[in-house]
Amino acid sequence: MEEIYAKFVSQKISKTRWRPVPPGSLQTAETFVTGSWDNEENYVSLWSMGDFGNLDSDGGFEGDPQLLCDIRHHGDVMDLQFFDQERIVAASSTGCVTIFLHHPNNQTLSVNQQWTTAHYHTGPGSPSYSSAPCTGIVCNNPEIVTVGEDGRINLFRADHKEAVRTIDNADSSTLHAVTFLRTPEILTVNSIGQLKIWDFRQQGNEPSQILSLTGDRVPLHCVDRHPNQQHVVATGGQDGMLSIWDVRQGTMPVSLLKAHEAEMWEVHFHPSNPDHLFTCSEDGSLWHWDASTDVPEKSSLFHQGGRTSTFLSHSISNQANVHQSLISSWLTDPAKDRIEITSLLPNRTLSVNSLDVLGPCLVCGTDAEAIYVTRQLFS
Repeated sequence: MEEIYAKFVSQKISKTRWRPVPPGSLQTAETFVTGSWDNEENYVSLWSMGDFGNLDSDGGFEGDPQLLCDIRHHGDVMDLQFFDQERIVAASSTGCVTIFLHHPNNQTLSVNQQWTTAHYHTGPGSPSYSSAPCTGIVCNNPEIVTVGEDGRINLFRADHKEAVRTIDNADSSTLHAVTFLRTPEILTVNSIGQLKIWDFRQQGNEPSQILSLTGDRVPLHCVDRHPNQQHVVATGGQDGMLSIWDVRQGTMPVSLLKAHEAEMWEVHFHPSNPDHLFTCSEDGSLWHWDASTDVPEKSSLFHQGGRTSTFLSHSISNQANVHQSLISSWLTDPAKDRIEITSLLPNRTLSVNSLDVLGPCLVCGTDAEAIYVTRQLFS
């Protein structure tokens, strides 16, 4: 992989996301958003990459991310998602969910819409009102789903003042993350190691399916769905393990891969190249997992420093009867088909809290008050 650029931004970065490229466009991702946490004042900031690698008149790289605009954010930014090209949804530790609108003509951000009490432990209006952090959001225009520390799930629609649907006691523990499986179905992960599938077509407050890690109830922090095979899901949690699940069968993960030495904060399948997966951790590492089968004699050597990656894999399902070409490379026994792991950061820093990948571009944000960017992932 080519150069990875570091930009020091004087605030701890909790979340970072690329702005989606317009459908059918061939351009490379060049704008991303960051959110901060644990600072005296937190911000949602929009950055542009400009021309990568060309020396400007001062002899610096034009490829350095340039701040386009920012706006103050009340509370820690717990999650960020682009709703469309202009709108960004932010989740706050105050329980508030905000849609920010980017105005490209004068490079400003403004508050477009807000649900101030989306998540709370005791209700608004009561004297003992206490907010609960909104921990995760997922968008599928016009819908926004939010989850929180209060175990509540909200379904919002842009331009609707009230929630379209709320599942009040969806979980007795903290919900940490959410993703869409199919449009009416969402999947949540919680602090006791459970995945729950919810179908918004069904009334009532019960999940349609529950999967869980047996034994220790290790909190799960992150989840991502395979972009082409909606039954394949990856999760990461407090023990740093990467778990791959097939929600069609069984209630346990298909494989458990020994990964980071501390909490895994985010996991992302590459959206257009899903044999590649990316994870980041409290231990200061950012990893690229390559399960593509076209690499001859795949070695499982850990590239950075040549440390051998170890696999703890439990292949639970018997897939001999499934047509091989239909099986995701993530569902075959990873010990047989060695997965190549590359460490992307030159040296360990403080926690890497968030990452995003789009095309050849990757961005991540850290507690060391730095953003790292590369636009040459597969070169």
